Amino acid sequence: MEQKKLPNVTLALVLAIFSLLCCCFGGAPGLILGAIAFFLVRKDEKVYAESPENYSNYSTLKTVKILAIVGMVIGALYLIYTFWSINQMGGWEGYMERVNQMMEQYQ
Repeated sequence: MEQKKLPNVTLALVLAIFSLLCCCFGGAPGLILGAIAFFLVRKDEKVYAESPENYSNYSTLKTVKILAIVGMVIGALYLIYTFWSINQMGGWEGYMERVNQMMEQYQ
């Protein structure tokens, strides 16, 4: 019997890698992409659990799951840090005032 590949592993791998790359853009993109990748991995784990002898790329699935979790954690931490730093500047008004000052300085 020929072994197949799990259907969502490649897409989840791409999303997990992008989640790691996008974590530095405020945290939200990395968190969202990591969550989508994790959802796809969970779906494939259920497919694998039904008939493990039919699929050959379970080790890749475990790697993608780790990457997705790391991407979500880093994204969440960066998002929390972003909110914290805006709060330390005096809230949204203080942040916007600082941005306006910097724009005037560089013009």
